[in-house]
Amino acid sequence: MLASIFTYYFQSNTAGQVIVWLLGFFSVGAWTVMVGKFFELSRLKAANHDFENRLRATDRVIGVDPGFKSARGPYAELSRQGLTAFHRGKQSGYAISHMENALQRAVGQAIHKYEEKMIYLSSIVTGAPFMGLLGTVWGVMEAFGSISGQSGASIATLAPGVSGALLTTVAGLVVAIPSVFGYNYLLTQTKLMITELENFASNLADRIEVEAGSKQ
Repeated sequence: MLASIFTYYFQSNTAGQVIVWLLGFFSVGAWTVMVGKFFELSRLKAANHDFENRLRATDRVIGVDPGFKSARGPYAELSRQGLTAFHRGKQSGYAISHMENALQRAVGQAIHKYEEKMIYLSSIVTGAPFMGLLGTVWGVMEAFGSISGQSGASIATLAPGVSGALLTTVAGLVVAIPSVFGYNYLLTQTKLMITELENFASNLADRIEVEAGSKQ
């Protein structure tokens, strides 16, 4: 089978061989993004879980140092920005408003972090099959063109060129199929974490407002 693949590769025209190499490069990039994103999301999820437990055990959120020097993760950064804005806004009398605006900005920054590099993976999922199809059409067109002037043309003379041309379609699907499964899984996890992030921000804002009101 491997020998046949190399045979088909060398039967491809120059454009087909270039496309196969490009698809190989994109495949490496897609797997790198998928594996890296999986571990990144797992790390952020663990950091968020630890911080949420830590914050839940705190009696008064507004009494916590807004620096959170040892805390890591999106939840910690969101809380840090919200509390910093709250304490700064107390001087002007708009502490709650400042806090809510800061939380909105922090949520936007965290969402951007969650979705980072997903556009690259989406582009590979969409573009790889079309690149493979381009190589196939180009190769078939060239194969038919090469025998158009031959009086004794047959399927035997046409088959090598067509087989080489079809290799690019196979390569495109080999790149796209695992990428689409990985992309859909990561997209689902990202959407879930974004929903959890927004819920955490809402709960944090409610808690700060309640504590600020009871303090007054």
